[in-house]
Amino acid sequence: MSPAPDLHANLRRAPVQQRSAERLSRILDACAELLDETGYEDLSTRAVAQRAGVPIGSVYRFFGNKRAMAEALAARNLDRYAGMINARLENIEAADWRGAVDAVLDEYLVLKQTVPGFNLVDFGGPQPVPDPDSDANHILADRLAELLPSQFGRTLDADLRRIILVAVEAADATLRLAFRTDPQGDPGIVAETRQLLHAYLARTLD
Repeated sequence: MSPAPDLHANLRRAPVQQRSAERLSRILDACAELLDETGYEDLSTRAVAQRAGVPIGSVYRFFGNKRAMAEALAARNLDRYAGMINARLENIEAADWRGAVDAVLDEYLVLKQTVPGFNLVDFGGPQPVPDPDSDANHILADRLAELLPSQFGRTLDADLRRIILVAVEAADATLRLAFRTDPQGDPGIVAETRQLLHAYLARTLD
């Protein structure tokens, strides 16, 4: 099991006051915007500082380098996604695992279509990663494994963790195809992804 990413784990200094937290948020917002405009290779801490309207020293107060900044952005994305899923699950009956899977897919599409920088830095930071178990799909599968067992009517064990990881990997592959075909996600391929997930998980959850 890979460790859950923590926004503050990537910080040199965690914000204590509201003003510092707001400055950190502006820095990450600027990082996300510039990722879309320049890509990760051309991203620089100086450009982020200029876009955020903060001194370069403010960026270095929080981050030692651009990788730490991108990893913090990924952790923020994952926290946001988990919150979106939890909000949806409140309105889905506990036994409705298909409804839970649909919520996971739907909210991912929202992030993919609307959140700056998400296409380059989603949940695991820039690639490659030093530990294969710390890539974005492993990190996402671990977080989903915390959120979904009660909805699935299953106790979380090694088998369920593996099933969730395989589902995440399969969905990732088909959704990459969907967004290569259409910048907003080809609706037909998204529908096929939904059917694929339902059919695969039905073997275990029905």
